[in-house]
This record gives sequence, C-alpha cells and structure tokens, in this order.
Amino acid sequence: MAGPTPSSLAVLHGLGRRGFASIDPLAASLEVDPAEVEGVLVEAESVGLARRRHGRLAGWLLTPSGRAEVRRRLTDQLDAVGARPAVEDAYRRFLAVNPELMATCTAWQVRDEATQTVNDHTDAAHDAAVVERLAAVDATAQPVCADLGAALDRFAGYGRRLATALERVRVGEGDWFTSPLVDSYHTVWFELHEDLLATLGIERAEEARAG
Repeated sequence: MAGPTPSSLAVLHGLGRRGFASIDPLAASLEVDPAEVEGVLVEAESVGLARRRHGRLAGWLLTPSGRAEVRRRLTDQLDAVGARPAVEDAYRRFLAVNPELMATCTAWQVRDEATQTVNDHTDAAHDAAVVERLAAVDATAQPVCADLGAALDRFAGYGRRLATALERVRVGEGDWFTSPLVDSYHTVWFELHEDLLATLGIERAEEARAG
C-alpha cells in the first residue's frame, strides 16, 4: 500500500518543487482546496519555513529552513514506509530515459543543434517524428510512475499528468510539449525529477558529478 503524504508536507514540497508559486496554481497542481494550501503556508510562514512575496509578482517560496525541513520530512516518510528501495530503483530507471527526453525536447524547439535553427513547426513530418519520440519516452516512463505511485501516494499523479500532456501535444497543442506556462510534458518531467532528488536527498550537483 502506498504511504500517505501529510497535507502540510504535500503543500510545502509542492511549493519547493516549483520554487515560487501563488496559491491557486499550487493548489491546482496538488488537486487540493486553495484554502487548505493557504492555511498551510500561513502557518509555515509563522514558524519561518515559508515567505510570502507581495507586489506585482506576489506569491510564496520556501525559506532555506523550509527547504531543509521538507527534505528531513521526506526522508523520514520514505524510511518510515519502507519505500526507499522502490524509489531508488525508479530513480535509476528515470535517469536512464532522462537524456532521451531532454534530446526530444530540444528537437521540438530546435531543428538543427549545430546551427541552433529554431523549429518554426512548418515541417509536419519533422514534428510528427518528434512527437513519436515523446510517445516512446512516455511508454518507458509510465511504468516508472506507476511503481513510484505504488510506493508513495505523492507520486501517483505524475503518470496521469504526463499522459495528459502527451495527448494535448498529439492533438496539435504544441505548448504542452515544453512550455513552462502550462502543465507541459517537460514541466511535469522537471517536477518529477525534483521530487525524486528531494525524496532521496540528492543535490543536482551531486547527480551531475555521478553522471
């Protein structure tokens, strides 16, 4: 059975993955009530774990103490439910397909890497081939997401979100490939990567050295 994720941890971890967010988009990504999200963040602010930014770019972010606290809670949860072996295995499988996902996203944005020729999406055959590459990545990623969701319920939504993004791309909504303004395939993939790193207590620099 998947281990439960306390609501406060889910909200703070969701904010940490995004880096900076306002209430409504964060609540939508977590599929929870915005009032619950705001309550958690207000309480976190009172103990120095989160900070609210006012003004034109209003929103929330974790403090350094907040980031450290989230990592501590994630580690405690991971070990309490005995999910570390499953998550470590899924992380290795994720890393194996990650270079192809990055290369596929680049092919969607740039026609020729050597000349940095921007893909203007006028070549339907090229774009169709890139979408099929994305579908192949997704076929590999879905079992990884399923295993993660079985280990910890926090991961349960990633497979569905990736599948939704792929379907939107397939019907011609190109922004759902890489745009950071929607829940695009690349956006969800990045969040999943951040989630795995935080859950296992791995820094990106450490991952890069190991690679």
